[in-house]
Amino acid sequence: MPLGMMEQLTHSTVRIESLLAGGGVSTGTGFYMNFLQEGNQAVPVIITNKHVIAGAETGRFTVTLAQENGEPNLGNHQTFEITNFEQQCIPHPEENVDLAVFLLGPLLNQMQQSGVRLFYVPLQTELIPTNEERESFSAMEDIVMIGYPNGIWDAINNLPVIRKGITASHPNANWNGKEEFLTDIASFPGSSGSPVFLANIGGYMDNHGNMFMGTTRIKLLGIHYAGAMHTATGKIEIVTAPTTNIPMPITQIPNNIGVAINSNKIIALEDEVRARIR
Repeated sequence: MPLGMMEQLTHSTVRIESLLAGGGVSTGTGFYMNFLQEGNQAVPVIITNKHVIAGAETGRFTVTLAQENGEPNLGNHQTFEITNFEQQCIPHPEENVDLAVFLLGPLLNQMQQSGVRLFYVPLQTELIPTNEERESFSAMEDIVMIGYPNGIWDAINNLPVIRKGITASHPNANWNGKEEFLTDIASFPGSSGSPVFLANIGGYMDNHGNMFMGTTRIKLLGIHYAGAMHTATGKIEIVTAPTTNIPMPITQIPNNIGVAINSNKIIALEDEVRARIR
């Protein structure tokens, strides 16, 4: 049975564990995308944040296996470990844009040669809204963010967590002069690198009040990379987190305002990959 739209999107993300030089482990989110698509040919990549892979001596992620009919074989997956993970990723050419990309092709070729079939759903660059489309969006749009907050995931089925919210600033307006926008959505550490989708299922209204009933609209609006926090001082304790035990001299409390990088920044990342491999 073909997967529905949202089911496909849950298979577009990947949980990334970074084994750090100091011995710690951090978790974040990445998502699959096809770069340089030409007919049936493309360069498959994983996109995430620079800070997710910063200091990573080894990167670890898990990919679901495919059944003979091409559908996901839930409960069966394979974990990969990539040495020198940070060095194997290509950073966004703009220093202040927190994006990086890992080339997935060599790993996929290895799996194909060994007869192992993987199941994942790469996003297409056509999901990135054009400037004209962004101008037609409302200041408040329904959004979905898919990822692994605090490293939480369905480890048995290799599935992520889906969060729903709205844009908290206009996705076409540069927040404080940066090509970013705000989201009103529950976001926690581990959500970094999560794709933020404009998600209208069954209908939507444009910024002029025109209704489009019976229409589904999915667009990749941005990539989550930060969240606003307020702090409360407290005694120093060792707090058990999903990835590591860390001393916490200050309690950081999320206020559910996330910051997402405008997805059009992916285009420069694709150009960087083109320059590196051709």
